[in-house]
Amino acid sequence: MIPNLKRGMILLPILAPVLLSACVWQSDYNKLDEQNQQLQQNNAAMSQQIAADKTQIAADKAQIARLQGAIKYTVNSDLLFAPGSWEMAPAGQQIIAKMASQLAPMQQSKIVVYGYTDNAPVGRALEREGVTSNLILSQRRAETVMQYLIAQGVKPELVSAHGFGDADPVASNSTPQGRSQNRRVEIALAQPSS
Repeated sequence: MIPNLKRGMILLPILAPVLLSACVWQSDYNKLDEQNQQLQQNNAAMSQQIAADKTQIAADKAQIARLQGAIKYTVNSDLLFAPGSWEMAPAGQQIIAKMASQLAPMQQSKIVVYGYTDNAPVGRALEREGVTSNLILSQRRAETVMQYLIAQGVKPELVSAHGFGDADPVASNSTPQGRSQNRRVEIALAQPSS
């Protein structure tokens, strides 16, 4: 009997951690499981919010970039104009109106609207309207945005428009995505003059 007792006393310190580690209260396990499920739900919700934010950013296609002494807003022309047109679509008017509401109230800076196109030739319909090049189309689009900014309260003496056609592409014109990026209007806000 004593040899078995000695063997048990020797095995007890070795087996005790194994036996104790398997003993977790069910309530503790349930709490941990509930916390884990809550964390997974939070993670899924945050992932959905990030995806929604990325979608919104992509939908607007509006970028704000700080430049040396200026701020530049870039808006994809596809959001402002129908293909082959310089008349602003209602969605484009909303975008420009929102910008004007930020720019007009305390405007002391000059605003320059730059128009750009891709390198696709203008169509016959535009040629019949006197638009024989991308340079002319980009100028008319820039002027349309300028006039809409003025209509929304921007000071006319502090805004101008310049078209550059397919000059200065920001992406390759060899893909539809690149051409889409190149069709853009940039609104540059210079620092106030002293």
